[in-house]
Amino acid sequence: MNHIISILVKDDAGILSRVSGLFSGRGYSIESITAAPTLDRDYARLTVVTSGDETVIEQIIKQLNRLIPVIKVVDLITVESIERELILCKVNAKDEDRSEILRIAEIFNAKIIDVSPKSYTLQAIGDERQIRSLIELLRPIGIKELVRSGKVGISRENQFSNIKNL
Repeated sequence: MNHIISILVKDDAGILSRVSGLFSGRGYSIESITAAPTLDRDYARLTVVTSGDETVIEQIIKQLNRLIPVIKVVDLITVESIERELILCKVNAKDEDRSEILRIAEIFNAKIIDVSPKSYTLQAIGDERQIRSLIELLRPIGIKELVRSGKVGISRENQFSNIKNL
C-alpha cells in the first residue's frame, strides 16, 4: 500500500538529499518526492510517496524524525487528507482527433496550454484515479510526451498547527 508522508523541515541546504539518502540507505523505495518552501521561507514541505507495511512505514517515520532539520512527519494515509498530482501531456493532434481531445480535456477539467500544428499540450490536476483515466483515454490518440509531478498532499486539519503559516 502506498503512503503519502508529509515532512515539515527547516529549509537547510542538502535536506532533500539527506531525506532521499535515508530512504536509499535503508532500501526503502520512493515512488515520488516533491519539495517546496512553505509560506514561511525558512521552512519547506517535502512529500514522499512510498510503500511498505505498517512496520516499514513506522520505521521510516522514526528515522525521519531523527534528522535534525525535520520538525514534524505525518503519514497522510492515517489522517483525513487531500492528494493531487499534476501532469503535462503532449498528444498528437490530427485533424480528425482535435474535437475528441477537446472533449476529453473538458471531461477531466484539463486545460490545453499549448497548441502546435501537430500537437496539443494538456495540463491536468487530479487524484491518481483521475490521472490514470485521463492517460488511458489519451493513449489511443497518441501520447508524444508525458510529465508527472508526483503526488502532493495536505491533511484536512492542520497537522502543523503549532507552527505559524505552515
